[in-house]
Amino acid sequence: MYAAETPACVRPFWRPAPHILGPAPIDSIMNFSQYLSCDATGLARLVALGETTPNELLDLALAQHRRVHPRINAICRLMEEPARSQLRDGVSGPLAGVPFLLKDTSQDYAGVPTSDGSRSRQNAVAREHAACVRRYRDAGLVIFGKTNLPEFALKAVTDPQLFGRTSNPWATARTPGGSSGGAAAAVASGIVPMAAAADGGGSIRIPAAWCGLFGLRPSRGRVSNGQGIGEVWNGASSEGVISRSVRDSALALDILSGPEPGDPFVIAPPPAPYTQLMLREPGRLRIGMSCASPIGTEIHPAARAAVDTAVRLLQGLGHEVEEAAPALDGAALAKSYVTMYLGQVDAAVTRARKAGARSRDFESLTRLVASLGRATGAGAYAAELARWNEYARALALFHQRFDLLLTPTTAHPPVLHGTGDLPLAQAFALDLLQGAGVLGALARLGAVSRLIDGIARNNLRYVPFTQLANLTGTPAMSVPLYWTDDALPMGVQFVAPFGGEDRLLQLAHQLEQMQPWFSRLPPWLLAEKDA
Repeated sequence: MYAAETPACVRPFWRPAPHILGPAPIDSIMNFSQYLSCDATGLARLVALGETTPNELLDLALAQHRRVHPRINAICRLMEEPARSQLRDGVSGPLAGVPFLLKDTSQDYAGVPTSDGSRSRQNAVAREHAACVRRYRDAGLVIFGKTNLPEFALKAVTDPQLFGRTSNPWATARTPGGSSGGAAAAVASGIVPMAAAADGGGSIRIPAAWCGLFGLRPSRGRVSNGQGIGEVWNGASSEGVISRSVRDSALALDILSGPEPGDPFVIAPPPAPYTQLMLREPGRLRIGMSCASPIGTEIHPAARAAVDTAVRLLQGLGHEVEEAAPALDGAALAKSYVTMYLGQVDAAVTRARKAGARSRDFESLTRLVASLGRATGAGAYAAELARWNEYARALALFHQRFDLLLTPTTAHPPVLHGTGDLPLAQAFALDLLQGAGVLGALARLGAVSRLIDGIARNNLRYVPFTQLANLTGTPAMSVPLYWTDDALPMGVQFVAPFGGEDRLLQLAHQLEQMQPWFSRLPPWLLAEKDA
């Protein structure tokens, strides 16, 4: 069922049979090497078999966090006592006893602050569990912390001033991506086998690609955003996970799928659980492939090499690959995305201000973006939202010819910390204009429109491929199939028609069998595992 390098925690492979040893002390069964050799599904199976305990797994996860935190900084808020309390109450479900982490944004945990990576919300204590958190807990996952993200999940790097930057376990001078960078870093550094994430512009797929992990962004409406939210970012954002195995992501999707009362719309359920659908053959797929940046920016040779590797694997599996792309204006799509982004940041800042936040509680870039969003105007915002339908129809026409779209996930390998930041002089000038209250007026007059376009182009030049799925509401995944000569991960992205998560998982399962990645870990982590 799974290739040799994928998790195989089906039976107790690290101790003799009980009748030889007698009853083993349950608090000394598993070590870190064995923990790292299992995915979440495997760990849950071992708990069910009595080969380990939820408390032991939590101890191992916390110990690994303490070891790697100084170099990685993946977890921004520990929740050990809520986790211990959860264990005292007892856990059950398909992933009972498996340690798990939330992303510190819309994934509210009752009684714990949801900071969104911002000083403005660092004391905003949630009153109730978010819908996805209830479902994670009902599945038996043991939630012991929250992972780091950029302020308000605004960037493809994870560098909030509140908690400090998160580093990529494969190269700590580089970013793990964002906005679910803390989640990806926690998984890639061995703290947990799977972590909660969310994707509003690539925030599952980008960090998965840059950390050598699997990341699936579900269709719009597949996973409920739950009470008090409806749709995040006008439906552009979806909840999901980042994992080391396809079967973990399939099981997580089974756990998360389904509506909550009052959801804006209800998507048709799958014909069977995704863990079953994943194992079915996808048939001979026709796949359109493109390496061209939708916004005309440069593509690193490693991004092309990653796609070339994927094409060879796909052809080896019998699939047909042809160079093709949806007939849409990538620059216009980027503008539509950025317009939504500006307006949503302004709305988030306004909510935080009404709750008592002060101007200095926001990072300067957030204040700048909010000011530009305020100046955009409701008419311009509505006009760009209306264009989302154009992109959805163009992609649907593409899918009449092709089962899937293949692109690089990112245009560049993981970038160094600070790459893409505004030059200090420019940031200082913009902060002065914003502080003087004239930036919004200038924006309304069009005096800074070129600057806005430049900021958008600069922010998206390394990650221009992921926003299409967000605006069209379609499912997409990043699959870790390529590492550069200097051992940096590069993912490839597949985009499916609306509701096509089953086809994505089936293909991912095929690729995982053909070129396994589960045991491909950062060298220092492998050394720690074998110590």
